[in-house]
Amino acid sequence: MKVKTQSKKVNKSWLNDHVNDPYVKLAQKEGYRARAAYKLKEINETLNLIRPGMVVVDLGSAPGAWSQYTRRCMAPQGAAVGELDGTLIALDILPMAAIEGVHFLQGDFREPEVTTQLIDLLAGRSVNTVISDMAPNLSGIESADAARMAHLVELAVEFAVSHLSPQGALVVKVFHGSGYSQLVKLFKDTFKVVKPIKPKASRSNSSENFIVGIGLK
Repeated sequence: MKVKTQSKKVNKSWLNDHVNDPYVKLAQKEGYRARAAYKLKEINETLNLIRPGMVVVDLGSAPGAWSQYTRRCMAPQGAAVGELDGTLIALDILPMAAIEGVHFLQGDFREPEVTTQLIDLLAGRSVNTVISDMAPNLSGIESADAARMAHLVELAVEFAVSHLSPQGALVVKVFHGSGYSQLVKLFKDTFKVVKPIKPKASRSNSSENFIVGIGLK
């Protein structure tokens, strides 16, 4: 019973924080599906990774907040609908509600069928920026969760190496803890410029962090 009571307290505390979170309120006001949009917004405003005319791929895109923000970056006057200057491809194993102008592929991007669809959409073009907010379902066992997270980051790096233009960029989510230094090393071995970023929209009590790699070695 104690465990259940504690769980209820934790859930109630999280729900209270979530409802009163200024980024949650802002996301609702500005039409984003999740507060995560503001994490990418801060990263992009710092490094200018997403611009009109680009080819951008969003890995682990559901529910779609990062694709929504990217879409606005690639549209005249930041419009949420209407004309889109560039190509935005979103991929996830989970379903995602449609976003105007965004090509959504549901499935594992390692599967041949999904890869074929992606190559068809790219039509011989390289990708300018890959963004990945992928994260595993957390078990609460730190070593297992860190290993799952590292695996997803490694997959994103492999994808980027296969599809990025020479000066392209990769943004990934990581957890600052076990295995973090190895992931930073992986980025330094792969990219000319590596920048760890902790956006303000990422909760201060969270180990969530982001790594950006620019320019393939």
